[in-house]
Amino acid sequence: MTETIISPAEIARRPIEVPPHPHWPTLSKEEKTALKARIKQQLQEQDAVLVAHYYTDGDLQSLAEETGGCVADSLEMARFGSEQSAKTLVVCGVRFMGETAKILNPEKRILMPDLNATCSLDEGCPADEFRRFCDQHPDHTVVVYANTSAEVKARADWVVTSGIALPIVKHLAEKGEKIIWAPDKHLGHYVQKLTGADMLFWEGSCVVHEEFKSVALERLRKLHPGAAVLVHPESPAAIIDQADVVGSTTALINAVTSMDNDEFIVATDGGIFHKMKQLAPNKNLIEAPTQGEGATCQSCAHCPWMAMNALQNLSDVLTTGANEIVIDPALAEKAVLPIQRMLEFAKTHGIGMKTQGNA
Repeated sequence: MTETIISPAEIARRPIEVPPHPHWPTLSKEEKTALKARIKQQLQEQDAVLVAHYYTDGDLQSLAEETGGCVADSLEMARFGSEQSAKTLVVCGVRFMGETAKILNPEKRILMPDLNATCSLDEGCPADEFRRFCDQHPDHTVVVYANTSAEVKARADWVVTSGIALPIVKHLAEKGEKIIWAPDKHLGHYVQKLTGADMLFWEGSCVVHEEFKSVALERLRKLHPGAAVLVHPESPAAIIDQADVVGSTTALINAVTSMDNDEFIVATDGGIFHKMKQLAPNKNLIEAPTQGEGATCQSCAHCPWMAMNALQNLSDVLTTGANEIVIDPALAEKAVLPIQRMLEFAKTHGIGMKTQGNA
């Protein structure tokens, strides 16, 4: 009996359940100060270090920096953990970030405030169906974005971040390799446009970046003619086409500090504004529009899964030891190979991963 193969386009049409943004109780200044002090003590007592993504709440980012932790993109979060002697990494982000940290640091305990904090790109690329899709095209090199599960990474030849996707795909194209790209179609088409690579696409997208509206952005640009437009390449092509800078989270942060413009329109998750305001307090930062013609605004430029991280459940997980990331060692052995291949490529080609982030 012939197995029914479901196409990536069909899978992409399946609805992804986007959770409502959590409403954490408002803490008074005194309560917040006391909770932060408690977390700092817990981190010290448990030989733990806190790593937080740029898209998480500003309080978590500040706490990570205050305690000798790290605020970064997902790959650098994991790399940072590898360089620490701490026995425990507490990852404030989404689940694939915790998994990547565990894959690169199998000897460490990896905790997360909420294991249900996932990602629409990860959710939209089921491992079993992705493996079947790859098996249909055995002559293709499989390149997957970091925003994927450990199971999907284990099927890949390369894992890439948005900061290193272009040089790696260009390298593969120059060797004449045909590529399966997953899961983000917008980033994939952007990479293909600039490299000319022969690529088959998984049809996933990010619920945050999918919502930026091109017509509304055009209007906003007219209202702010001196503003530079900063766009993450997970955004639709009509948004990318209006960008002055297209790049990773780290690249967009660097643009705010290095460019002479006084105003910036930013098309990525609003959590990034915390770091941008820290580094460039005199710049005017404007969120790219998610409202407008055809808008549904499920996320409104703020990832609901990232919002599952808060001071309250960070303290809870340090108290209980719950929400530990566990990955089968055999699976981790396979998943680490395409990640290591990327890291070796970066080292060989002098690509500074610390200044070229991913999601």
